[in-house]
Amino acid sequence: MSLTDALLDRSSARPLITFYDDATGERIELSGVTTANWAAKTANLLRDECDVEPGTTVAVLLPAHWQTAAVLLGAWWCGADVVGDPVGADLVLCDRERLDLALSAAPPLGVVALSLHAFGAGIDGLPAGVVDYATEVRLHGDDFVPWEPVPDSAPALDGVPVDRVRDSARSRAAALGLSGADRVLSTLEWSSPGGLSDGLLAVLAAGASLVQVRNADEAALARRAESERTTTRLG
Repeated sequence: MSLTDALLDRSSARPLITFYDDATGERIELSGVTTANWAAKTANLLRDECDVEPGTTVAVLLPAHWQTAAVLLGAWWCGADVVGDPVGADLVLCDRERLDLALSAAPPLGVVALSLHAFGAGIDGLPAGVVDYATEVRLHGDDFVPWEPVPDSAPALDGVPVDRVRDSARSRAAALGLSGADRVLSTLEWSSPGGLSDGLLAVLAAGASLVQVRNADEAALARRAESERTTTRLG
C-alpha cells in the first residue's frame, strides 16, 4: 500500500483541506475526492513525464499549500522517497523563489516549478527543460493506477519506509488527540519533519479536516477559527 492510500480517503466528499493565504486573500476548499484527483494528476505527471518510480528521490521545496499536499500525495502514490535536500535528489519540485536552488542541484530527472497561483496561471520565462506544473498537470487524468504495488519497506520520507511513516503519523495523531471529528486550524510550515508530521500527516492519518493558513494574520485567526468551526489549533 502506498503512503497515499494509507493517508487519503479518496471517496470522501466532505472538506479535507481548506487553504487560506492571508497575503493574497485566497481561499480554496478541497474534498477528499478533489484532493485525490489532484494527487492523481500529479502522480501521472511525475511518472509519465518525469520517470518517477518506486525508490526515486524527489525533493519538495514548497511552502505549506494545498498544491504541496497534492505534490506530496502524488509523489508517494508513485512510490517516491520525498526528501528535503535537493542535492543528490533525482527530481526537484519547487516554487519560483527556489528555482535557482533547484537548478544548482542539477537533478538528473529535472525540475518541476510551481507558481502556486490561485487561478492556475503558470510561470513565464522558465529555463529550457523546466516543467511548468500548472500548465502540464491539467493535461493528466484524475485517476492513477500504479504499475506495481508500493511495498511497505519502500523509502517514503528521507529514507524512512512507508510503514514507519504511516505508523508515526498515526501515533502523532493520537498524541495530539486528533480524530475524524476534528477540524484543525494550522499555521505550521511543512519544511521541517515535525511540521510536516503534525501539520499534515497526523491530520490525514486521523481522518480529520485541515484548515491551513499561509502568511497568517494573527488578528484574523480567532475569527477564522469560529467561522470554520475548528476544534484544534496547531502552530
